[in-house]
Amino acid sequence: MSDAKASTNNKESHPLVATLLALVLIGLCFWASSWQYSRGVARHTLNARIASHIDQKPVDFATIKSRLEDSEWRQVSVSGYFDSSHQILLRNRYSEGKYGFDLLTLFTAKSGESFWVDRGWIPPGENATVAPVLPNTSQAEIAIVGRVRLDHSLPQGSFFAISTTHRDKLVSEWNAQAKNSQNTESFYLDLLDSNDPELVPASPVELPDLSDGPHMAYALQWLFFAGLVIYARVRLRRGR
Repeated sequence: MSDAKASTNNKESHPLVATLLALVLIGLCFWASSWQYSRGVARHTLNARIASHIDQKPVDFATIKSRLEDSEWRQVSVSGYFDSSHQILLRNRYSEGKYGFDLLTLFTAKSGESFWVDRGWIPPGENATVAPVLPNTSQAEIAIVGRVRLDHSLPQGSFFAISTTHRDKLVSEWNAQAKNSQNTESFYLDLLDSNDPELVPASPVELPDLSDGPHMAYALQWLFFAGLVIYARVRLRRGR
């Protein structure tokens, strides 16, 4: 009699529901693992592409301007003129742990294209209301070397910008990607070198982290969680 009661008590009240719940959890774990794996593969591919491009020698801008999508991070050389009346300060930039700005200056190539050039990091002003001291900008024709960047990698929205009329005032909103206002191209350059020593950035834009990140580890972690669900379901079934 007692054995019959024990057998009755050991039966799961809703085994089908428990099994379905376990299958849903297992499916979610496999989906999350696959998603992390895909992100890891994509990041590895991107990092390999960046590493390949940054190791190549500079080429003339004219040779790659028709295929910019495939040339991001390539070093190019181009001649033209900076326009110091159009400059943008990108805030929340850090160099060696110090807060500051990246300085973007409008550049017009001899071939006619106008685009922004990121001239690297500059320190902030004395306080939040004082504009930082800007480096000199040559008005003569110059040659520069920079890395091609697509403009979607620029921050979008509002930045602090240097006014074109009052250098001691900050304009609260200026979108560097507003191509309609300045007729700029859909790319910009990270300045690396110039034939004018005064234009060579003291703190050029840093390269991104080229590690593959934790995605593969997370993919394995989700598989481990799926295994735990299977193990728990089997133990629960057998232990009843």
